[in-house]
Amino acid sequence: YYAAGATKFGAGGDFVTAPELSPLFGRTLALQIAPMLRALEGDMLELGAGSGALAAAMLLELEHQHALPARYCILELSADLEARQRQRLATEVPHLLNRVIWLDALPASFTGVIVGNEVLDALPVHCLQWQRDKILERGVTWNGTQFAWAMRERREGPLWQAAQALPIEPSGLDAPYVSEINLAAPALIHTLAAMLVRGAMIFIDYGFPQREYYHPQRDMGTLRAHYRHHALDDPFFLPGLCDLTAHVDFSALAHAAARSGLTLMGYTSQANFLMNAGIAELLGQTSPDNPAAYLPQANAVQRLISPAEMGELFKVIAFSREMDFSVAGFTRGDRSHTL
Repeated sequence: YYAAGATKFGAGGDFVTAPELSPLFGRTLALQIAPMLRALEGDMLELGAGSGALAAAMLLELEHQHALPARYCILELSADLEARQRQRLATEVPHLLNRVIWLDALPASFTGVIVGNEVLDALPVHCLQWQRDKILERGVTWNGTQFAWAMRERREGPLWQAAQALPIEPSGLDAPYVSEINLAAPALIHTLAAMLVRGAMIFIDYGFPQREYYHPQRDMGTLRAHYRHHALDDPFFLPGLCDLTAHVDFSALAHAAARSGLTLMGYTSQANFLMNAGIAELLGQTSPDNPAAYLPQANAVQRLISPAEMGELFKVIAFSREMDFSVAGFTRGDRSHTL
Protein backbone atom coordinates (compact mmCIF):
# COMPACT_ATOMS: atom_id res chain seq x y z
CA TYR A 1 0.00 0.00 0.00
CA TYR A 2 2.67 2.53 0.99
CA ALA A 3 4.93 1.58 -1.92
CA ALA A 4 2.22 2.35 -4.47
CA GLY A 5 2.05 5.79 -6.06
CA ALA A 6 -1.52 6.78 -5.17
CA THR A 7 -2.14 9.69 -2.81
CA LYS A 8 -2.44 8.45 0.77
CA PHE A 9 -2.84 11.56 2.92
CA GLY A 10 -5.18 14.52 2.94
CA ALA A 11 -8.55 15.26 1.34
CA GLY A 12 -7.60 13.51 -1.90
CA GLY A 13 -6.30 10.38 -0.18
CA ASP A 14 -7.67 7.71 2.14
CA PHE A 15 -7.27 9.45 5.50
CA VAL A 16 -6.15 12.70 7.11
CA THR A 17 -3.48 12.69 9.81
CA ALA A 18 -3.06 15.37 12.48
CA PRO A 19 -0.11 17.14 10.76
CA GLU A 20 -2.23 17.60 7.62
CA LEU A 21 -5.03 19.22 9.63
CA SER A 22 -2.87 22.05 10.91
CA PRO A 23 0.80 22.99 11.31
CA LEU A 24 -0.14 23.85 14.90
CA PHE A 25 0.04 20.12 15.70
CA GLY A 26 3.70 19.90 14.69
CA ARG A 27 4.52 23.27 16.22
CA THR A 28 3.02 22.22 19.56
CA LEU A 29 4.98 18.98 19.54
CA ALA A 30 8.13 20.95 18.73
CA LEU A 31 7.55 23.16 21.78
CA GLN A 32 7.90 20.03 23.92
CA ILE A 33 10.91 18.70 22.06
CA ALA A 34 12.89 21.95 21.87
CA PRO A 35 14.14 21.98 25.49
CA MET A 36 15.07 18.29 25.20
CA LEU A 37 17.17 18.95 22.10
CA ARG A 38 18.88 21.89 23.75
CA ALA A 39 19.74 19.75 26.79
CA LEU A 40 20.81 16.73 24.76
CA GLU A 41 22.58 18.55 21.92
CA GLY A 42 21.28 15.63 19.91
CA ASP A 43 19.49 14.87 16.67
CA MET A 44 15.87 14.26 15.65
CA LEU A 45 14.61 11.00 14.16
CA GLU A 46 11.13 10.77 12.65
CA LEU A 47 9.82 7.30 11.86
CA GLY A 48 7.72 7.25 8.71
CA ALA A 49 7.27 10.93 7.89
CA GLY A 50 4.15 10.53 5.75
CA SER A 51 3.59 13.59 3.59
CA GLY A 52 6.38 15.56 5.30
CA ALA A 53 3.89 17.94 6.94
CA LEU A 54 5.03 17.14 10.49
CA ALA A 55 8.71 17.55 9.63
CA ALA A 56 8.10 20.93 7.97
CA ALA A 57 6.09 22.31 10.90
CA MET A 58 8.51 21.01 13.52
CA LEU A 59 11.60 22.30 11.76
CA LEU A 60 10.13 25.81 11.51
CA GLU A 61 9.13 25.87 15.20
CA LEU A 62 12.45 24.38 16.34
CA GLU A 63 14.20 27.13 14.38
CA HIS A 64 12.00 29.69 16.12
CA GLN A 65 12.86 28.13 19.50
CA HIS A 66 16.60 28.16 18.71
CA ALA A 67 16.67 24.39 19.10
CA LEU A 68 17.37 23.11 15.59
CA PRO A 69 19.13 19.75 15.59
CA ALA A 70 22.22 19.36 13.45
CA ARG A 71 20.43 16.47 11.74
CA TYR A 72 16.73 15.81 11.24
CA CYS A 73 16.70 12.15 10.23
CA ILE A 74 13.72 10.54 8.52
CA LEU A 75 13.45 6.77 8.39
CA GLU A 76 11.30 6.13 5.33
CA LEU A 77 10.93 2.75 3.62
CA SER A 78 8.63 3.99 0.84
CA ALA A 79 10.48 5.51 -2.12
CA ASP A 80 7.27 7.21 -3.24
CA LEU A 81 6.71 8.88 0.12
CA GLU A 82 10.36 9.91 0.38
CA ALA A 83 10.05 11.69 -2.97
CA ARG A 84 6.93 13.49 -1.77
CA GLN A 85 8.65 14.48 1.49
CA ARG A 86 11.67 15.85 -0.36
CA GLN A 87 9.44 17.92 -2.60
CA ARG A 88 7.40 19.32 0.28
CA LEU A 89 10.38 20.22 2.45
CA ALA A 90 12.17 21.80 -0.51
CA THR A 91 9.10 24.01 -0.99
CA GLU A 92 8.24 24.86 2.64
CA VAL A 93 11.64 24.87 4.41
CA PRO A 94 14.27 25.15 1.64
CA HIS A 95 16.73 26.89 3.97
CA LEU A 96 16.63 23.92 6.37
CA LEU A 97 16.75 21.12 3.82
CA ASN A 98 20.49 20.65 4.34
CA ARG A 99 19.75 19.41 7.87
CA VAL A 100 17.39 16.66 6.70
CA ILE A 101 18.76 13.15 6.11
CA TRP A 102 16.74 10.21 4.78
CA LEU A 103 17.57 6.76 6.14
CA ASP A 104 16.54 3.29 4.98
CA ALA A 105 17.65 1.62 8.22
CA LEU A 106 18.02 2.61 11.85
CA PRO A 107 21.42 3.95 12.94
CA ALA A 108 23.57 1.79 15.20
CA SER A 109 23.32 4.36 17.99
CA PHE A 110 21.38 7.55 18.50
CA THR A 111 21.28 10.49 20.91
CA GLY A 112 18.30 12.81 20.69
CA VAL A 113 14.54 12.61 20.25
CA ILE A 114 12.60 10.01 18.25
CA VAL A 115 9.07 10.75 17.05
CA GLY A 116 6.50 8.42 15.51
CA ASN A 117 3.10 9.80 14.50
CA GLU A 118 0.63 7.15 13.34
CA VAL A 119 3.40 4.63 12.77
CA LEU A 120 2.56 1.88 15.25
CA ASP A 121 -0.98 1.36 13.91
CA ALA A 122 0.49 0.49 10.49
CA LEU A 123 2.67 -2.34 11.80
CA PRO A 124 1.46 -5.87 10.96
CA VAL A 125 -0.67 -7.69 13.52
CA HIS A 126 -1.67 -11.28 14.16
CA CYS A 127 -5.43 -11.87 14.10
CA LEU A 128 -6.81 -14.38 16.57
CA GLN A 129 -10.08 -15.95 17.55
CA TRP A 130 -10.72 -17.21 21.06
CA GLN A 131 -13.26 -20.00 21.49
CA ARG A 132 -14.33 -22.06 24.50
CA ASP A 133 -11.53 -24.60 24.33
CA LYS A 134 -8.95 -23.19 21.92
CA ILE A 135 -7.15 -20.19 20.43
CA LEU A 136 -7.17 -19.99 16.65
CA GLU A 137 -4.98 -17.82 14.45
CA ARG A 138 -6.86 -16.21 11.59
CA GLY A 139 -4.81 -16.56 8.44
CA VAL A 140 -5.60 -15.76 4.82
CA THR A 141 -6.40 -18.16 2.00
CA TRP A 142 -7.49 -17.89 -1.63
CA ASN A 143 -10.86 -19.58 -2.19
CA GLY A 144 -10.68 -19.50 -5.95
CA THR A 145 -12.27 -16.09 -6.43
CA GLN A 146 -11.10 -13.94 -3.53
CA PHE A 147 -9.15 -13.80 -0.27
CA ALA A 148 -10.86 -15.27 2.78
CA TRP A 149 -10.14 -16.09 6.42
CA ALA A 150 -8.64 -19.48 7.26
CA MET A 151 -8.19 -20.78 10.82
CA ARG A 152 -5.42 -22.78 12.42
CA GLU A 153 -5.03 -23.72 16.06
CA ARG A 154 -2.19 -22.32 18.15
CA ARG A 155 -0.71 -24.24 21.08
CA GLU A 156 2.89 -23.00 21.28
CA GLY A 157 5.26 -20.20 20.31
CA PRO A 158 5.49 -16.47 21.16
CA LEU A 159 2.08 -15.64 19.69
CA TRP A 160 0.31 -18.36 21.69
CA GLN A 161 2.14 -17.27 24.85
CA ALA A 162 1.09 -13.66 24.28
CA ALA A 163 -2.51 -14.76 23.69
CA GLN A 164 -2.52 -16.88 26.87
CA ALA A 165 -1.35 -13.88 28.90
CA LEU A 166 -4.26 -11.65 27.88
CA PRO A 167 -7.29 -11.15 30.18
CA ILE A 168 -9.59 -13.17 27.93
CA GLU A 169 -11.43 -16.21 29.29
CA PRO A 170 -12.38 -18.54 26.42
CA SER A 171 -14.40 -20.75 28.74
CA GLY A 172 -16.70 -17.84 29.47
CA LEU A 173 -17.37 -16.98 25.84
CA ASP A 174 -20.78 -17.70 24.34
CA ALA A 175 -19.49 -16.70 20.89
CA PRO A 176 -15.99 -16.47 19.37
CA TYR A 177 -13.96 -13.46 20.49
CA VAL A 178 -11.88 -11.85 17.72
CA SER A 179 -8.97 -9.48 18.28
CA GLU A 180 -5.34 -8.80 17.36
CA ILE A 181 -1.91 -9.09 18.93
CA ASN A 182 0.87 -6.84 17.68
CA LEU A 183 4.25 -8.45 18.32
CA ALA A 184 6.02 -6.00 16.00
CA ALA A 185 5.32 -2.86 18.08
CA PRO A 186 6.99 -4.10 21.31
CA ALA A 187 9.84 -5.44 19.17
CA LEU A 188 10.27 -1.97 17.64
CA ILE A 189 10.39 -0.41 21.11
CA HIS A 190 13.06 -2.93 22.11
CA THR A 191 15.10 -2.17 18.96
CA LEU A 192 14.85 1.59 19.46
CA ALA A 193 15.80 1.23 23.13
CA ALA A 194 18.92 -0.74 22.19
CA MET A 195 19.87 2.04 19.77
CA LEU A 196 19.09 4.99 22.08
CA VAL A 197 22.15 6.07 24.05
CA ARG A 198 20.47 9.09 25.63
CA GLY A 199 17.23 10.84 24.82
CA ALA A 200 13.52 10.27 24.43
CA MET A 201 10.93 8.76 22.11
CA ILE A 202 7.38 10.04 21.62
CA PHE A 203 4.59 8.14 19.89
CA ILE A 204 1.16 9.48 18.89
CA ASP A 205 -1.42 6.98 17.74
CA TYR A 206 -4.93 5.67 18.29
CA GLY A 207 -5.46 2.86 20.75
CA PHE A 208 -6.14 1.83 24.33
CA PRO A 209 -4.50 0.35 27.41
CA GLN A 210 -4.79 -3.44 27.53
CA ARG A 211 -7.91 -3.71 29.67
CA GLU A 212 -9.81 -1.48 27.24
CA TYR A 213 -8.32 -3.04 24.11
CA TYR A 214 -9.44 -6.53 25.13
CA HIS A 215 -12.72 -5.49 26.73
CA PRO A 216 -15.43 -8.18 26.45
CA GLN A 217 -17.59 -5.86 24.36
CA ARG A 218 -14.82 -5.24 21.80
CA ASP A 219 -15.30 -8.76 20.47
CA MET A 220 -14.68 -8.01 16.78
CA GLY A 221 -11.22 -6.51 17.22
CA THR A 222 -9.89 -3.27 15.76
CA LEU A 223 -8.51 -4.32 12.36
CA ARG A 224 -9.89 -1.95 9.72
CA ALA A 225 -9.35 -0.98 6.11
CA HIS A 226 -9.42 2.70 5.09
CA TYR A 227 -10.35 3.75 1.57
CA ARG A 228 -11.27 7.26 0.44
CA HIS A 229 -12.10 8.35 4.01
CA HIS A 230 -14.30 5.33 4.72
CA ALA A 231 -13.51 2.78 7.43
CA LEU A 232 -14.31 -0.77 6.33
CA ASP A 233 -14.55 -3.97 8.37
CA ASP A 234 -13.43 -6.11 5.39
CA PRO A 235 -9.62 -6.17 5.15
CA PHE A 236 -9.85 -7.99 1.80
CA PHE A 237 -11.59 -5.11 0.02
CA LEU A 238 -9.45 -3.88 -2.89
CA PRO A 239 -6.21 -5.56 -1.74
CA GLY A 240 -3.25 -3.23 -1.97
CA LEU A 241 -5.39 -0.12 -2.42
CA CYS A 242 -6.70 0.06 1.16
CA ASP A 243 -4.75 1.18 4.20
CA LEU A 244 -4.90 -1.61 6.80
CA THR A 245 -4.59 -0.58 10.44
CA ALA A 246 -5.19 -1.87 13.94
CA HIS A 247 -5.35 0.07 17.19
CA VAL A 248 -2.32 0.17 19.49
CA ASP A 249 -2.10 -1.70 22.78
CA PHE A 250 -0.27 0.95 24.82
CA SER A 251 0.19 -1.39 27.78
CA ALA A 252 2.26 -3.71 25.59
CA LEU A 253 4.45 -0.74 24.60
CA ALA A 254 4.95 0.30 28.22
CA HIS A 255 5.87 -3.24 29.30
CA ALA A 256 8.34 -3.57 26.40
CA ALA A 257 9.92 -0.22 27.30
CA ALA A 258 10.30 -1.22 30.95
CA ARG A 259 11.93 -4.53 29.97
CA SER A 260 14.31 -2.55 27.74
CA GLY A 261 15.40 -0.22 30.54
CA LEU A 262 13.46 2.85 29.43
CA THR A 263 11.62 5.24 31.75
CA LEU A 264 7.96 6.04 31.10
CA MET A 265 7.69 9.84 30.85
CA GLY A 266 3.91 9.95 30.50
CA TYR A 267 0.78 8.67 28.78
CA THR A 268 -2.32 10.73 28.07
CA SER A 269 -4.91 11.61 25.46
CA GLN A 270 -3.95 13.76 22.49
CA ALA A 271 -6.33 16.46 23.72
CA ASN A 272 -4.68 16.64 27.14
CA PHE A 273 -1.20 16.62 25.65
CA LEU A 274 -1.85 19.38 23.12
CA MET A 275 -3.69 21.62 25.59
CA ASN A 276 -0.99 21.15 28.24
CA ALA A 277 1.71 21.80 25.65
CA GLY A 278 0.30 25.13 24.50
CA ILE A 279 -1.71 24.65 21.31
CA ALA A 280 -4.28 27.22 22.46
CA GLU A 281 -1.53 29.80 22.94
CA LEU A 282 -0.19 29.09 19.44
CA LEU A 283 -3.68 29.47 18.00
CA GLY A 284 -3.99 32.77 19.87
CA GLN A 285 -1.10 34.15 17.82
CA THR A 286 -3.56 34.41 14.92
CA SER A 287 -6.06 37.21 15.52
CA PRO A 288 -9.80 36.30 15.45
CA ASP A 289 -10.23 39.66 13.74
CA ASN A 290 -8.81 37.95 10.67
CA PRO A 291 -11.44 35.23 10.21
CA ALA A 292 -10.02 33.98 6.91
CA ALA A 293 -6.82 32.99 8.71
CA TYR A 294 -8.22 32.24 12.16
CA LEU A 295 -11.30 30.10 11.48
CA PRO A 296 -9.57 27.29 9.52
CA GLN A 297 -6.97 26.99 12.26
CA ALA A 298 -9.59 27.08 15.03
CA ASN A 299 -11.62 24.39 13.26
CA ALA A 300 -8.51 22.23 12.88
CA VAL A 301 -7.61 22.59 16.56
CA GLN A 302 -11.17 21.62 17.45
CA ARG A 303 -10.78 18.39 15.48
CA LEU A 304 -7.44 17.69 17.13
CA ILE A 305 -8.73 18.06 20.70
CA SER A 306 -12.44 17.22 20.52
CA PRO A 307 -13.36 13.93 22.27
CA ALA A 308 -15.72 13.23 19.36
CA GLU A 309 -12.90 13.62 16.83
CA MET A 310 -9.20 12.85 17.49
CA GLY A 311 -8.82 14.21 21.01
CA GLU A 312 -9.74 11.09 22.98
CA LEU A 313 -9.09 8.16 20.63
CA PHE A 314 -5.52 9.29 19.95
CA LYS A 315 -3.00 8.95 22.77
CA VAL A 316 0.53 10.20 23.38
CA ILE A 317 3.15 8.09 25.16
CA ALA A 318 6.80 8.94 25.80
CA PHE A 319 9.85 7.07 27.08
CA SER A 320 13.36 8.22 27.95
CA ARG A 321 16.83 6.93 28.69
CA GLU A 322 19.50 8.68 30.75
CA MET A 323 17.47 11.86 30.81
CA ASP A 324 15.72 13.38 33.82
CA PHE A 325 13.18 15.56 32.09
CA SER A 326 9.53 16.43 32.68
CA VAL A 327 7.29 17.05 29.67
CA ALA A 328 4.63 19.74 30.03
CA GLY A 329 2.26 17.77 27.82
CA PHE A 330 1.75 15.25 30.63
CA THR A 331 1.33 17.71 33.54
CA ARG A 332 -2.47 17.33 33.69
CA GLY A 333 -4.43 14.23 32.84
CA ASP A 334 -1.56 11.74 32.87
CA ARG A 335 -2.98 8.20 32.56
CA SER A 336 0.17 6.18 33.20
CA HIS A 337 -1.64 4.36 36.00
CA THR A 338 -4.03 2.78 33.47
CA LEU A 339 -1.22 0.92 31.73
